Amino acid sequence: MKKVGIVMGSDSDLPIIQKATEMLKTLDIPFEVHIYSAHRTPDEARDFARSARDNGFGVLIAAAGMAAHLAGAIAANTTLPVIGIPCKSSHLDGMDALLSTVQMPTGIPVATVAINGAGNAALLAAQILAVEDATLAQKLDAKRVADAKAVLEKDAAVMSKL
Repeated sequence: MKKVGIVMGSDSDLPIIQKATEMLKTLDIPFEVHIYSAHRTPDEARDFARSARDNGFGVLIAAAGMAAHLAGAIAANTTLPVIGIPCKSSHLDGMDALLSTVQMPTGIPVATVAINGAGNAALLAAQILAVEDATLAQKLDAKRVADAKAVLEKDAAVMSKL
């Protein structure tokens, strides 16, 4: 199975990224996590993206706040799918990061999830990998069924209280 590469711009993004790593572990998807900055370590970020396919990655996730150029910098250096996670910071509640991540020029796509949406980033990465992995696709189907069951159980619990 291909790995998921996760890059965050700062270690302050780790609490957000842990939601993605937990989801990937649940689905038995191998991953690596790195800290590279689009601004402070641009050479390392570029090198990681350029070598990602050769290093066994199938999807990359990039999380950053504020200017949030990391996902775009990664996408500019690979043709692997890149999923951007705009991270909430103390400025503008993450809207700055969301707009920076979602406004990519034609030819350099970045799939963007919600602000702090690491769980969905991991699920989207899994869905991309599942295109070529029937076992993973079955795990995702089972997760959907379990999630639906959990909601219906909560519905029944609320109905019984009213």
